[in-house]
Amino acid sequence: MVKVVVLGAHGKVAQIAERFLFADKDVDTTLFLRDSERMADKKNEATIIDGSATDAAQLEKAMKGQDIVYANLGGKDDIDLEAEAVVEAMHNANVKRLIWISTLGIYDEVPGKFGEWNKETLGDYITEYAKAAKRIEDSDLDYTIIRPTWMDDKNEVDYEKSKKGEPITDTEVSRKSVAAYVYHLIKNPKEDVKQSIGLGKPNTEGDKPSWY
Repeated sequence: MVKVVVLGAHGKVAQIAERFLFADKDVDTTLFLRDSERMADKKNEATIIDGSATDAAQLEKAMKGQDIVYANLGGKDDIDLEAEAVVEAMHNANVKRLIWISTLGIYDEVPGKFGEWNKETLGDYITEYAKAAKRIEDSDLDYTIIRPTWMDDKNEVDYEKSKKGEPITDTEVSRKSVAAYVYHLIKNPKEDVKQSIGLGKPNTEGDKPSWY
């Protein structure tokens, strides 16, 4: 039995990943979010904890006894503070394995017109997510940072991975694909440790995602 706590459990990708987790009887799931009432219908499938991801003490309580922390956090103004709190709480709770959702472009790894469009569209969002990722990379945690390209709601699992330092030209990927990769890491926790992984759908190269 692997014990997983999901931070930001009401997020779109998180909720898809949770369906994989709830269906797996070898996974014990805890959901951590700001307003636990939003997930009240899941109380028979998971432990639900109300708290703030910028509060290290609240995070530590949720993390104690867990094997893996899956952080699906967001918000340009909070993400670096959340990263700082998560690292501190994991140290205090003696938990090492972290799966962290970041964003595309934090290493200036997107070339060409798509890269220009991505920078212009995301702006300071990239800067703050880059700071958060560096904080995690500078820690001694067994992290995997995931950098999805632009996400859609297609009901498909179709992705390819790239490592830090490799360019990303895929413009889109489904949320279900990202969730499937998260679930894969939970089931294979020694894979892609201390790696920052770009995630995109093959053959979606272009100047921007197809729906823009």
